[in-house]
Amino acid sequence: MKRVGIIYRPRLPRAQELACELERKLNACGISSWQCSAREEAEAALQAVGSDLIVSIGGDGTILRAVHVASRLSLPVLGVNLGRIGFIVELSVEDFWANLPGIIEGKGRIEERAMIEVMFSNASFHVLNEMVVGRGATAHMAHVEMAIDEDVVTVYRGDGVIVSTATGSTAYSLAAGGPILHPLSREMVVQPVSCHLAPSYALVVLPQSEIVLTPVGSREVTVSLDGQVDLPLSLGTSVRVRLSSRVARFLRLRDPDHFYGSLYNRLREE
Repeated sequence: MKRVGIIYRPRLPRAQELACELERKLNACGISSWQCSAREEAEAALQAVGSDLIVSIGGDGTILRAVHVASRLSLPVLGVNLGRIGFIVELSVEDFWANLPGIIEGKGRIEERAMIEVMFSNASFHVLNEMVVGRGATAHMAHVEMAIDEDVVTVYRGDGVIVSTATGSTAYSLAAGGPILHPLSREMVVQPVSCHLAPSYALVVLPQSEIVLTPVGSREVTVSLDGQVDLPLSLGTSVRVRLSSRVARFLRLRDPDHFYGSLYNRLREE
């Protein structure tokens, strides 16, 4: 390991302090490093070239931004949890410091998570958790037609429609009543939100399928990407969602079956 990037949660003094401490320890071991706030994705993308690992210090929101940077270069990400739940982030601060020598020596395994590609208005976005077509901050209902592989399935009328990855199945989709998929699954989940007089069941969609969401009716809606970017969507403009060619790569130190016990403990804490 020759170069390590550090992306930390902004406006959290402890996160920046840990980033600086990690940078000092890496430099003492002869490893070059760089650090950026999670808000500085463009700068982080430039710094990431030639790196071997990105360490994310914060919570799941911080690691989502780190993945947006790392997935372009197929770099692994290691998460240090300063957040409350941390479904994606594996290590506590104490565990991270205890395992740092082994991490430097190259110990651990790489876990690959599916991402989705979201395409609309001649733009393409690669998302780890979920995308949502919904009413945004307005009070009116969103009317969204859904098709799978060019076959129209239904029109949802409510707050919106979530399309999530397996990773995102423990995020907004879960809060809306969706199923939990194993994180290594490649299927997508379609989960409507607060439907009015319409089916509200989730659908699990095959990874080779394409999902098309189109706002209908008389009002514009919003596309939300990983809960971090919100963009307006004009009536009649379709959003096409499919499995991305990119994957999120995580450096893991625990056994793959740790997911189930960790999930149970975190849901019980809630």
